[in-house]
Amino acid sequence: MKPILLLALTLLCLGHATGQPRPQETPYVPTADNLSARTEFQDAKFGIFLHWGLYSMVGAGEWVMTNRNIHRDEYAKLAQAFYPAHFDADEWVAAIKAAGARYITITTRHHDGFSLFNSAVSPYNVVEATPFQRDIIGELAKACAHHGIRLHLYYSHLDWYRTDYPLGRTGLGTGRTAHQANWESYYHFMNTQLTELLTHYGPIGAIWFDGWWDHDADPQPFNWQLPAQYALIHSLQPRCLVANNHHQTPFEGEDVQIFERDLPGENTAGLSGQDISRLPLESCQTINDHWGYNLTDSNYKSTRELIGMLVRAAGKNANLLLNIGPEPGGRLPAAALTRLKEMGEWLAQYGPTLYGTRGGWVAPHAWGVTTQKGNHLYVHLLDAPDASLFLPLGKRKPLRALHYATGREVKFTRHADGITLHLGKVPTEIDCVVDLIF
Repeated sequence: MKPILLLALTLLCLGHATGQPRPQETPYVPTADNLSARTEFQDAKFGIFLHWGLYSMVGAGEWVMTNRNIHRDEYAKLAQAFYPAHFDADEWVAAIKAAGARYITITTRHHDGFSLFNSAVSPYNVVEATPFQRDIIGELAKACAHHGIRLHLYYSHLDWYRTDYPLGRTGLGTGRTAHQANWESYYHFMNTQLTELLTHYGPIGAIWFDGWWDHDADPQPFNWQLPAQYALIHSLQPRCLVANNHHQTPFEGEDVQIFERDLPGENTAGLSGQDISRLPLESCQTINDHWGYNLTDSNYKSTRELIGMLVRAAGKNANLLLNIGPEPGGRLPAAALTRLKEMGEWLAQYGPTLYGTRGGWVAPHAWGVTTQKGNHLYVHLLDAPDASLFLPLGKRKPLRALHYATGREVKFTRHADGITLHLGKVPTEIDCVVDLIF
């Protein structure tokens, strides 16, 4: 650990600055390992997001601490009763793998400042501060390794609990004051925890940051010192991707572009209006209406809706990161498990039309999307209006068209600029897939 911590301190000193970010940063050149990891990430297509922490006990979502202006000292008392007796990492990972997901992203430390892993730099963690005294991230890492599922780690840039975190626009009623802020102390704390996460739990697929937006209303631009932090991550694990949910075009050193509650190019939630980069893309969505467990939220999306979200994400060349809020006792909600099972059954048949594909030649339409892999163009008819469909393929001419589920031939008429598929009837299945072979 000593050489690694020394590296963290060195990068901390190199990146230290106040006020506005430096106008020029050293261009980020990803390694061959990093580029390979990006491809693996794009091939995966489907991940499960898990928002779990002390806030789950309140049952009012992950923002309850700031939404209700709970004092940090009172909120911390939740740790004294945190004992998720039903938590079984192997059960979680097995269910998620059976759903067809290829990776898991879990909140190691959310905005409330509580860590779900054992940390030497803060006793405010699941091992030291709770009667549970078990390292949840450690157990999940072992289960993921056993089942061949990639583990990604969410990490909050902001903190409503620590007094050294400079006050932003959230968490103003949690008992912290501006004069207590000490950015150098807080930055060192974050980098040390990131070092712990990247040296104690085996290969990590990605660090998923959140919270940059907490200082987006500051009179002067806030310098998060991201280049040095990103360099630390890449030095510790070159294959570990860096993603940041900042709702901006990607910054130097990032490997993934995130779209919160939206698909790339859409902005229905008001958080994803940024330009689309050439980086791997990920759309994060909730299975109901909240990220963290909410007692009153039973508005779960149907399996048909969820499959549609997954397919449309793939058609826009993005992964779907589908969020579930585990219950305070450690179980995944029954409604979520039902939908995961049904998605897994669908993917067992249709997975090859998504995994390893990229967005297809035909742009997304109201009727659906296309994905492509090798000499196959998969036409996903999610909402076809009638039994015939024109596909603008330009000069590309398919040799055959097959109904993917049955293998039967689908008739089509050639045109100078594409083809018209003749389906025989209006599709009624969740996703009628036609395989065009070139």
